[in-house]
Amino acid sequence: MATAAARRAYTGPALLSFGFRPFFFFGAVWAALAAPLWVWMYLSGSELAAHRDWHVHEMLFGFLAAIVAGFLTTAVPNWTGRMPVIGAPLGGLVALWVAGRVAMLLEFAIGPAAPVIDSAFLLVFAGVIWREVLAGGNWRNLPVCGLVSLLALGNVAFHLNGVLGYSYLGERVALAATMLLLALIGGRITPSFTRNWLKARKAPAEPAAFGLPDKAALAATAAGALAWTFAPDSTASGWILLAAGLLNLVRLSRWQGWATRPEPLLWILHLGYGWLGIGLGLLGATVLTSEVPRSAGVHALTAGAIGVMTLAVMTRATRGHSGRPLAADRATLGIYLAILAAAVMRVAAPFVPAAQPLLLVGSVTLWSAAFAGFAIAYAPMLLKRKALFG
Repeated sequence: MATAAARRAYTGPALLSFGFRPFFFFGAVWAALAAPLWVWMYLSGSELAAHRDWHVHEMLFGFLAAIVAGFLTTAVPNWTGRMPVIGAPLGGLVALWVAGRVAMLLEFAIGPAAPVIDSAFLLVFAGVIWREVLAGGNWRNLPVCGLVSLLALGNVAFHLNGVLGYSYLGERVALAATMLLLALIGGRITPSFTRNWLKARKAPAEPAAFGLPDKAALAATAAGALAWTFAPDSTASGWILLAAGLLNLVRLSRWQGWATRPEPLLWILHLGYGWLGIGLGLLGATVLTSEVPRSAGVHALTAGAIGVMTLAVMTRATRGHSGRPLAADRATLGIYLAILAAAVMRVAAPFVPAAQPLLLVGSVTLWSAAFAGFAIAYAPMLLKRKALFG
């Protein structure tokens, strides 16, 4: 395979030998730092906190964008059979991402240049993914290219919100694209990895094959994401999102998740996908009734589905591509428990006003602990080579 040949031929720094290495490492470090940094800026009355909803941007277009880049620069060569983006070109992509983070921190000082610098990474990255998928004739994954482009356009729209007068349109576009990426890719890898694991153990049952329930869940997710993006307060949007949440939970129930309980690397994928169903349902409920706070649905998707699923993918991909056993150690289990607790506390916070400050601080602390834990525990796998592996 081209991927294996590239690994053998590459002689540069281990960090640039595959996309998952720099993007998972720096993305995790940024996720661990950005959340407490925002709390400090907010409590101290920082000019940056007052100028823009910085933490929303950095979670969607900073941290999440890095993890998507790490996953796709690693997965696309396997999909297409083409050489991976490594070495100097990969270093260039990482530099664009870092420049965006610095620009957003200094936006109050550098003004209009900041959005231009920040937007460059996702626009260039989307172009790279389109080039690789089209050149490889990998038509099955064209929707992934489209969703990465939507994420890039969502970032541009975020910076133009004030000019265009569309409140939070960029954020909704990005979150809608992310919902669909989780449904598409999470719905592909979760049953696949589960099937392989169960077969290796000669288990009597295995995940159901892709069929009508999967198609219905994907269609409802797409419809709900589209409706919420352009009509976030519409009753119809609420009902579609509620249906999408239920259908995704039905889809998840067909994948034999209970059978994976001995292996955390697998059950975390099922729980991450479960957060997608819960998040879609809660988001729909926030539209339909004032009894469910709007932030509960949004954070079930961000702290829950995004937080849990990204760590699930990061840990498994890192172990697999660095030649380690596909089994969770104690550090990995601790990371999973921390991110799950962080998500629960963040979603619960608006429902318990008296305890909300404590729950928010607890959630931020556990979120940071989970991603810092990944960066520390997985640094040897990401920053150093292991014989015969990339």
